[in-house]
Amino acid sequence: MGALIGLVMGVGLVLVVWAFGDPEWEPAPRRRVGGPAALLARAGLTEVAPRSLLGLCLGAFVVGSFVMLGISGVAAIGLVFGALAALLPIAILRGRAARRLREYAELWPDAVDNLASAVRAGLSLPEALAQLGERGPVGLREPFIRFGRDYQATGRFEESLDLLKVRLADPVGDRVVEALRIARDVGGGDLGRMLRSLSGFLRDDLRTRNELESRQSWTVNGARLAVGAPWLVLLAMSFQRDVVERYATPTGAVVLSVGAVTCVVAYRLMLWIGRLPTERRVLA
Repeated sequence: MGALIGLVMGVGLVLVVWAFGDPEWEPAPRRRVGGPAALLARAGLTEVAPRSLLGLCLGAFVVGSFVMLGISGVAAIGLVFGALAALLPIAILRGRAARRLREYAELWPDAVDNLASAVRAGLSLPEALAQLGERGPVGLREPFIRFGRDYQATGRFEESLDLLKVRLADPVGDRVVEALRIARDVGGGDLGRMLRSLSGFLRDDLRTRNELESRQSWTVNGARLAVGAPWLVLLAMSFQRDVVERYATPTGAVVLSVGAVTCVVAYRLMLWIGRLPTERRVLA
């Protein structure tokens, strides 16, 4: 029995070493569903490397810390404002991604109507998608112009669709792309009808979401005001060193740390309470 176990373990080790030593073997790439790369994609900055974003955050932390340390003379205040400065690029990217998502949501119904008209007129799917770069909504033209160039250069519809999904980084775009992919593979006689139904659904969803977001805005603005007010007061106090000297003590550092953590938790909690359901991307 012991010899059999040893034999099995030996064969297993040989297979593991052989697999990793095979030059043709490559591990399957992991699909990234979050992190800096996904945030940059949602913001429309796919050309920017995630390491560049991390470097920008680190640089903002260093600059913010040294500036506030020079103003206040208190290391704890410098570190706190440095951390806030490091979060600023991420906050800007999230705001840009949210604006981009809202803009796309307003443009997609017209784009889908245009696509349905092109399909009904007898254009092929690649031609219908490429013509959105010329006749589609202005905000959506650039990704479809690049799709047309990709398809003309390679003639590969599937790969061009994959690149289009990456550039759009939008849940509605994922649905449209996957519907077109299925229609291309299995044939879609009802593609025009499906696109018109999708356009009506998108308009109804946009109308409902706009009403909800207008009611939600007071919650978001209240959360931002409640979080930002104490730090604006501390920033104004930092110009008077005799006032902020008490924060140079260990007790003052603890007070600042607890206050920063409390503000972050409270802000995230208020946003979580007032959040709206977000659509997930399909096969992203």
